[in-house]
Amino acid sequence: MLSLPALKEDITVSVVAGAQLTAAERRPLEPVGRHFLQHATRTLRNHTWSEFEKIQAAENVQAVDGAGAADPDELLFDTELADETLLEHDARDWKTADLYAAMGLSQLRYRATDVQIVKAHRKQVVKYHPDKQSAAGAAENDAFFKIIQKAFETLTDRTKRMQYDSCDFVADVEPPVGKPGAAGYDFFEAWAPVFASEARFSKKQPVPELGDDSADQKTVEAFYGFWHRFDSWRTFEFLDEDVPDDSSNRDHKRYIERKNKAARDKKKTADNARLVKLVERAMNEDPRIRRFKEEAKKLKEQKKWDREAGARAEAAAKEAAEREAAEKAALEAEQAAAAKMDKKKLKEAAKAAKKKNKRALRNAGKDNEYFGDAAADHDAVDAQIALIVDTLSDDQLAETVAAVKQDAKQALQTAAKNAVDTKQLTAALVSYFI
Repeated sequence: MLSLPALKEDITVSVVAGAQLTAAERRPLEPVGRHFLQHATRTLRNHTWSEFEKIQAAENVQAVDGAGAADPDELLFDTELADETLLEHDARDWKTADLYAAMGLSQLRYRATDVQIVKAHRKQVVKYHPDKQSAAGAAENDAFFKIIQKAFETLTDRTKRMQYDSCDFVADVEPPVGKPGAAGYDFFEAWAPVFASEARFSKKQPVPELGDDSADQKTVEAFYGFWHRFDSWRTFEFLDEDVPDDSSNRDHKRYIERKNKAARDKKKTADNARLVKLVERAMNEDPRIRRFKEEAKKLKEQKKWDREAGARAEAAAKEAAEREAAEKAALEAEQAAAAKMDKKKLKEAAKAAKKKNKRALRNAGKDNEYFGDAAADHDAVDAQIALIVDTLSDDQLAETVAAVKQDAKQALQTAAKNAVDTKQLTAALVSYFI
């Protein structure tokens, strides 16, 4: 039996109290190796483990028998028809069929190379040739085989393939339905496939990638700048209505061509608008853009604060001066209000005095027993006195009141004569005092 040495008391453990874990980083990983290829094959072909093991066993037997290794391209082809309805599809309506699925390339689609297309076509021809189907006892139906031939003809012609890829909406990746902040929503995982799908239509290559959260501002701005100026080769000619070959009806042919062009322009405009909205939405949800804006805002505020340090001191001094001026103005306003009130009181006192003087003059005839003239018409005398009073100014009124106290009739005669001389009254109106 193996015995362990005894523990010593001088054994110590060094512990760093302030140690911290390093910050997490996002790094792209590229899976490689035989096991990954096996996993990819199972995923693309939707095989269970038992089905895959059977296939592997068969391939191993084939390899042992000297049949040779499997073509790596064929691992990417569909083992079964992705869309069974293609078998019943009308060959005359081949444009509406999924040509990549008909060729067994539903997983690769626009990524399929010319060599892979040729290999996939050879495989589909061998499997779905009408003679092969008849030999296997299947019903004679060459419609699907014709679709395969049309697919091969389209996908091996560069121009026709670009036209078809422009309308291959199955390959499009829709924007995410989730929103920032939702559980499980990762902006970069959600949007990277979308931009990768749209990038296939760019005339300018290579197309910058979305990147990750560690990208600097210059890289992010360059990315969105590229997409704001995105130049797409996408056309929609594949959806054109077929132009008749009958040259005898040229007007109808030109009408169809104009109609197709208008429809293509309309689809192109709608697609450009869709892409603009897609890029704008991505910018609004991009956490890096929000972070850059917040940092820029803080930097701007800090610069403004530093720049306005002297202005703040000047503003404080100005505020103190304005406060002092306001207090002074308030005091002056208070004094002006008091002076105005005094003036008003004086004016009211003068008005009251004038009213009193007028009343005293109007009652002068009565108060002085109509100057001892028993024959005088009292109402006429009072009326003439009222006319005389209306012609007098404030100062004349005060002087006349003072004179009335000495000699009422003489004072009123003087006032009447002055009014006649100044043509304020006629002698006939004040005949009693003239």
